[in-house]
Amino acid sequence: MTSETATGRGLKSLWPLILITSLFFFWGVANNLNDVLIPQFKKAFVLTDLQSGLVQSAFYMGYFLLALPAAFVMRKLGYKTAVVVGLLLYATGAFIFYPAANNHQYSWFLGGLFVIASGLAFLETSANPLITVLGSPDKAAFRLNLAQSFNPLGALSGIFIGQHFILSGIEHDETALAAMTDAARQAFYISEVKAVQGPYLVIGCVVLLWALLVFLSKFPAAATQNAHEDSGEEVGFFQSVVQLLQRPRFMFGVMAQFFYVGAQVGIWSYMIRYAQAEMGLTDKVAATYLYYTLIAFAVGRFIGTGLMTKVRPTLILGLFALINIGLMLYAVVTGGENGLWALVASSFFMSIMFPTIFATSVAGLGNLTKTGSSLLVMSIVGGAVLTAVMGFISDHSHIRTAFVVTAACFAVIALYAFRAPKDATGPVQMTGH
Repeated sequence: MTSETATGRGLKSLWPLILITSLFFFWGVANNLNDVLIPQFKKAFVLTDLQSGLVQSAFYMGYFLLALPAAFVMRKLGYKTAVVVGLLLYATGAFIFYPAANNHQYSWFLGGLFVIASGLAFLETSANPLITVLGSPDKAAFRLNLAQSFNPLGALSGIFIGQHFILSGIEHDETALAAMTDAARQAFYISEVKAVQGPYLVIGCVVLLWALLVFLSKFPAAATQNAHEDSGEEVGFFQSVVQLLQRPRFMFGVMAQFFYVGAQVGIWSYMIRYAQAEMGLTDKVAATYLYYTLIAFAVGRFIGTGLMTKVRPTLILGLFALINIGLMLYAVVTGGENGLWALVASSFFMSIMFPTIFATSVAGLGNLTKTGSSLLVMSIVGGAVLTAVMGFISDHSHIRTAFVVTAACFAVIALYAFRAPKDATGPVQMTGH
């Protein structure tokens, strides 16, 4: 009887589990499409590297500003409500791309990206814990890792959509543009801008349909109830923030996460730009290197996870950070195809950084863990800040020089890793970043 009851409960959770697991795919698509939008908007709106880099600034500011409101909604109204709100915001942001293209307004696109990321803040805050309650507790870790395996598929799909349905591969230098008539030049810019309309309209419709499915589907009671601290005495938000600020090790982790996300986003955002400047590739061809990057990232996660069963995670983190400092400096000094491959290789060593920093930062926080997790999610604003810094340096020097910023980021991570107590390992859980 007990076995039959467990089986019945598992079947009831299967459909909600499929719906929520798909979210990991959806935010992988959104995140990696940005790497294609940067060169696309640079061409279509004739932007500087700093201006095109605002794609990531707008996106990650959405994460930063909505992480805590998302946690509040999740705690007060339950996981399911937070998911529905996140999907509605995601779809709304995607739909904004249509009038933005019609009106040829870059600022509207930035607004749409901000709204999309606001939705993703809700989805990422709620999806991970929700997966753990959709089934038996002893299989929670398995379900979470299975769900997270769909994130790389979304990332690859995002690059595929961008490369084949947005990037045209048509590029004109300043001389060719100057030789065009005003009408021909304007027609070229408009066609490049409108290339984003179709893909984002489809994405918006699919996400909106998913919001409706989640809303109408019956979820287990744990998905709709208030989500409170799992254990320990309840601590008010402001009180918990004050206590966390008094923990230097945790705050160092927040800083390390800020610089890690800045490095990852900066490398992936400007990889196409680097390939164009150093090898003369078109944006469409250069996007192929983003596939190699994600493959390196995925392989690095498998190998890094295996190494952590034998070697202390913070030691691996520190060594990988040192290797990436070398790869970044090599890309700055050498340039060309070898420099581009150095950027690709860096993703292998970045792969374990986000979850390792996250896990070691929250280890031992007890009933401060959820607030600490929110602050760590907010630290991904590094992707907004440091990508803009790299764009500014590129505009005033060269795209190669901008990667000095990412070398400095990895130096901070190495310092964090090597100053970690030997017992600050934590249960490293791989995530989508």
